[in-house]
Amino acid sequence: MGLKTRWESDLGAGEARCRVTLPEAFNSYPGVVHGGIVTALLDEAMVRALLLEGGFDDLLVTARMEVAFRRATPTETPITVVAWIRRRSGSRAQAEAEVRLADGTVTATAEGLLARPTPEVAAAWGAERGAWRVEEP
Repeated sequence: MGLKTRWESDLGAGEARCRVTLPEAFNSYPGVVHGGIVTALLDEAMVRALLLEGGFDDLLVTARMEVAFRRATPTETPITVVAWIRRRSGSRAQAEAEVRLADGTVTATAEGLLARPTPEVAAAWGAERGAWRVEEP
């Protein structure tokens, strides 16, 4: 089924972002996106933000993530997911992300620690290289 996200870069702001409208199939309660789906979007955004400063070989995996749900994220409503890297050093990075409604209201935030995966895990990513794009808007 998939979330059908298309990630774009805003190099000036140092952000990766996507705009998406989630169908009712992704609800937890009628009209409300399931928290697990919101968390997956925040996680994906933070990892995509790494691609602003590097390439596919610079991808890290999420080692720790803290999510705060500030209000319900509605289904069938356009949202923007935005992420940026706060700090990066060697094999680790700290990232942040937000889910925003069209009026700028933030419905969820995340802070994460990203780390280099084991060589075995990274080696298996080769087939998906083309799917990990952050495009120019």
